[in-house]
Amino acid sequence: MTIPTASTPSQPGALRRGEKWFETPDVASFIHRAFTKAMGYDDDDLKRPVIGICNTFSELNHCNHNLRALAEAVKRGVLQEGGLPLEFPTISIGEVFVSPTSMFFRNLAAMDTEEMIRGQPLDGVVLLAGCDKTTPAQLMGAASADVPAIMVTSGPMLNGRYEGQDLGACTDCRRYWTEYRAGTVTKETMSQLEDNLARSEGHCMVMGTASTMAACAEALGMMLPGGASIPAPDSRRLRFAAASGRQAVRLAREGIRPSQIMTPAAFENAIRVLHALGGSTNAVVHLPAIAGRLGIKLPLDLFDSLSRTTPWLANLRPSGRYQMEQFFEAGGVPVLMKELEGLLHGDALTVTGLTVSENLSMVEPVGNREAASQRRVREVISSREEPLDAEGGLAIVRGTLAPDGAVIKTVAASAHLQKHRGRALVFSSPEELQAAADDLDLDVTPDDILVLQNAGPVGAPGMPEIGNLPIPRKLLRQGVRDMVRISDARMSGTAFGTIILHVAPESAVGGPLAAVRTGDIIELDVEARRLDLMVEPAEIARRLAERVVAPAPFRRGYGKLFVEHVMQAPDGCDFDFLLGDPDDAISAARMGRDLRT
Repeated sequence: MTIPTASTPSQPGALRRGEKWFETPDVASFIHRAFTKAMGYDDDDLKRPVIGICNTFSELNHCNHNLRALAEAVKRGVLQEGGLPLEFPTISIGEVFVSPTSMFFRNLAAMDTEEMIRGQPLDGVVLLAGCDKTTPAQLMGAASADVPAIMVTSGPMLNGRYEGQDLGACTDCRRYWTEYRAGTVTKETMSQLEDNLARSEGHCMVMGTASTMAACAEALGMMLPGGASIPAPDSRRLRFAAASGRQAVRLAREGIRPSQIMTPAAFENAIRVLHALGGSTNAVVHLPAIAGRLGIKLPLDLFDSLSRTTPWLANLRPSGRYQMEQFFEAGGVPVLMKELEGLLHGDALTVTGLTVSENLSMVEPVGNREAASQRRVREVISSREEPLDAEGGLAIVRGTLAPDGAVIKTVAASAHLQKHRGRALVFSSPEELQAAADDLDLDVTPDDILVLQNAGPVGAPGMPEIGNLPIPRKLLRQGVRDMVRISDARMSGTAFGTIILHVAPESAVGGPLAAVRTGDIIELDVEARRLDLMVEPAEIARRLAERVVAPAPFRRGYGKLFVEHVMQAPDGCDFDFLLGDPDDAISAARMGRDLRT
């Protein structure tokens, strides 16, 4: 793998950020040198660019479990380029174990990342992430700190294998669990699947949120080309990490900061790549949160307009047929972006020191390859001329039920349900839904629309990934495998179905979703981008006025901070006091250089 980079000499005579901790003629620098030497470093070490390695490794986070090894590879690269690598930990958030939900802690992880970068003598930083929320959290923190940064992710797992078929976590977790609930799969089969589904380190190997956000980081220009899809156990990921360590030193010397890379043009590139991938709906929350740290607004209408003009190209599960191993073999994000080149902002700067167009000039067009190679690539990544679909993978719907918008992953939804009118079957809490899902006497038909309230940022709290509401067992036994489902929750990027998510405003803050009652009629029309509650506005207003507000779930601590300051889904669910603008980010970085303790 050839990684394009450009390098220019550092400014002569200027002190780097880290040098101010060590070279200023005062007692603080004297103390800094003395305590650093106590760790075995010498004066030659202290003259090198200091590269922090921000590591989210945890033994409680499978997706990030290989980051220790990647950190060592990064250190090797930093040393090769003449830098001083210093590793430090931050919060690690894993989808599997964290309670009440990983999203509840994303902002805390972002704050941890920001303050540890800003508060330490770093000339640059390598961000080591893996599971869904660690990648956006680190990009959010790096954007706010605005110190030269580059991202390395853990990489996708190898494909699971069972009885001759590829398995994908956690798309097949859900598919087989649904069949188990329906009675078509035995407990013994489920036990065997447990041993075969996730057979290596790394994050989910389908185009779930982890893969999506890694691809978006690459499309944003914050990752070296080709890094998003290298399988976690592949030795090329270690070589990629070393190359990233070398490039981190160059970025530090050149002073290229995240705010120069993550521009409005870069975010538009990332959104187009998201749509072409058929990526996770969670990116519609994470990308605005990252952009918000730099004072950049990414309105939902921008996501929708770019979807209308971006083809779906990547034949990847849960929407398509293949998984990340095959995507990597087909060329990954660079080949996908080469197909999209005419739609992208080619002048956007990247961590290579080159622009998007300069990077893509080194990617061989698929059409120039031999016929057999073209066929292999085209099975996974279609051409713009013959896309899987003329429009992107996500759509934004609005209406009387979602005045501020909601999102649907159209490429993972049933075509016949994307224009649908049905009776609402309403559940006021996840617990009520779970209790009813297995009730064989439940009054439900396939044409009904399942509605879940109080699962948004404030209501849950933390907006958990429970938006893919379970099909009632009664319908599963009738052969039903999809129906329209609506909530203010999120959904795992590995999930699928005709599911409307992130309804805003959420029900817990008085959005119209809180006014829905069982028996109401709801109309969905994805092509028209409409989601309407067929109830008179006066009646909706009356119901909302009579709404009983739930007591605050927390009286102290981080939970209290969260519910009092979290913004709604269209604004990225970040905290209102963390929003910035480019001048704020630059000022913060300058403050961090000067406030040495």
